[in-house]
Amino acid sequence: MAVSERKKREYAQRESLIIDTARKLLLDRGYLELNMDQIAEVTEYSKGTIYQHFSCKEEILVAMLSESADKAGQFLLRGSSLKGNPRERMAAMALGYDLFVCLNPDHFKAKLLVQNESIMRKASPTFQKKMDASNQENMRLVAGVLRDAVAEGHVQLKEGITPEEVAFGLWTGALGAYVLMSSEVNLHALGITDPRKAVWENMHALLDGFGWRPLSSELDYEQTRIRILKEVFPQEAAQVGKA
Repeated sequence: MAVSERKKREYAQRESLIIDTARKLLLDRGYLELNMDQIAEVTEYSKGTIYQHFSCKEEILVAMLSESADKAGQFLLRGSSLKGNPRERMAAMALGYDLFVCLNPDHFKAKLLVQNESIMRKASPTFQKKMDASNQENMRLVAGVLRDAVAEGHVQLKEGITPEEVAFGLWTGALGAYVLMSSEVNLHALGITDPRKAVWENMHALLDGFGWRPLSSELDYEQTRIRILKEVFPQEAAQVGKA
């Protein structure tokens, strides 16, 4: 039994190294230049060993996306566990995702490079399903907090609007901001001195628009932000200089 567990652990560690290596090579050389020979050379494993884990580079990249989604999901889960009302918990999840991006910029940049249909189609259904499951779990966490808000009478959604659609609006708004932050666009020249603060304030403006109580006029969400960092993400906040 001990030998079997050790082999499973070694297999997982080897797979993690392959994914990490592919991510670094992707960012250094780009998708077209990335190949299994390079990954084998850098990891110091034979190509045969690499193929025991993945049948092509696209499967590695899809596994990379799954890993990133799982990692982001850990931050979302911690945020959802904040002791507070649903809107405070949603704010904690947003801060958690922000910290994930700050602490794992390579994950975010690599995701932007490879998340397209042509790459997905080249991976086996097993890897595609795993990635879908990771994304679905993250959506479930976010929409679940909104469902709590509806159940507790903090917000009433218009007929035909689902919690997932509201979550999608929050997701796309933040994603667009992070894409611009990771690009070469000079945001300061555009009058945006603190883009992360803008993301935070825009999120609350959207939630106010839905009538999600407590509204920004009813609760000091800057104090909520400070409490979230202190109670839920103290180590991560210290790492990015927000403690």
